[in-house]
Amino acid sequence: MSTIRNGEWILKKIECLSICKRVKRKEIALVVQELSAKFPLTELLKLSSIPRSSYYYFQKQSDKDYSFDIKNIKKVFEENKGRYGYRRITIALNKLPEYENNPINHKKVLKLMRLLGLKCKSSNVSRYNSYKGQVGKTVKNLLLNKIIDEENHKTYYERNFKVSKMNEVWCTDITEFKLGETKLYLSPIIDLYNDEIISYDLSECPTMYQIMNMMNTAFDKLNANDKLIFHSDQGWQYQQTSFQNSLKEHNITQSMSRKGNCLDNLVMENFFGRMKTEMFYGIHYDSLDELKEAIHDYIYYYNNKRMKCKLKGLSPVEYRTQSYSFV
Repeated sequence: MSTIRNGEWILKKIECLSICKRVKRKEIALVVQELSAKFPLTELLKLSSIPRSSYYYFQKQSDKDYSFDIKNIKKVFEENKGRYGYRRITIALNKLPEYENNPINHKKVLKLMRLLGLKCKSSNVSRYNSYKGQVGKTVKNLLLNKIIDEENHKTYYERNFKVSKMNEVWCTDITEFKLGETKLYLSPIIDLYNDEIISYDLSECPTMYQIMNMMNTAFDKLNANDKLIFHSDQGWQYQQTSFQNSLKEHNITQSMSRKGNCLDNLVMENFFGRMKTEMFYGIHYDSLDELKEAIHDYIYYYNNKRMKCKLKGLSPVEYRTQSYSFV
């Protein structure tokens, strides 16, 4: 689209700015600057009735006013390797002493990121499936709430991933990393309270040894009075008698997703998607050892540094530490 139909785009922008007060020429110039990435500047200036000299004057002033913010936005974006979008960058900036008395608005961060061409990595995941049919015993999904709609005579199920404390629900799954002709399998456990990876294991092939090694590390995190639900898909590993007996020995109740329903284990799917987007897709690794080191580094980063909006801008470990410091 090279032309603007009847000034529709810019007039809509100007209308939004003028809801509460009269639009100033400087504000219109900023809108023109934003739209100039998509539309011809000459047409935008004509529609907005701003002289070209005034536009360049306000643009120069804008660059000067925003130079401090731009510098910090770039710094946070680069430190996190392009993994943060405007929401997390806003939270990160407002944690800095420089913004303590004058916090930056998320809309301003979004606008500046667009002008800078900064965009966080998006997820595009191919899923590894460990399901091999029913090779052992499967169990019910305990993370489903049965909803009875008497008015419409319908019954449906609602997934419930909300918990109130640590060691209430753990989720697990396995994902596959392909590097040339070789493969690497990651099996982690996430605590739904703060989405922290409490245990994980890397292996070049999916085996029961990998699962039990992960579980033995996780068992050490349990307290005597914990009543834990352990949720997974119907992968062959979780149907094994030896695995199920180990859960019973630690008073853990097993839960499984419904067959062929990956959304029942959405927390794990989201983690794998985000992880691969941020440290695997589009990145070249020379060896399996290099990939292993990158995975170890990412999980440490995810647990200790990567802030989550749902955790009030804290990392999983920070949220756990803060929550239990008052107990």
